[in-house]
Amino acid sequence: VHIASCRVHNGWSNYESWLVALWLDNDHGSYTYWRETAEACAPDEAEADSPADRRATHVRRLADRLQEEHDNGADERLGSTSDVYVDLLRAALSEVSWREVAEHILSE
Repeated sequence: VHIASCRVHNGWSNYESWLVALWLDNDHGSYTYWRETAEACAPDEAEADSPADRRATHVRRLADRLQEEHDNGADERLGSTSDVYVDLLRAALSEVSWREVAEHILSE
């Protein structure tokens, strides 16, 4: 039975999502980079019919970018190494709710 998705941590859907958001908020370089990236991911008015559609598109674009960059960062650091620690890191990253992290960034 897989119960990881049932764990709530400090108001977040899980520990992994909370931890990523914590690091992004508490590292000045990351904080600045992701706020700027969030602005770059914003759709223009012609791309969506309503403010809700624009918001959903914005969240989706930012979540996709967050996941892509974190997956690429893990690949760069870990390379083709395979051991229990690498597998655990990849498993933890797979639990992150990138949409939730994106919504957090956009709420600030």
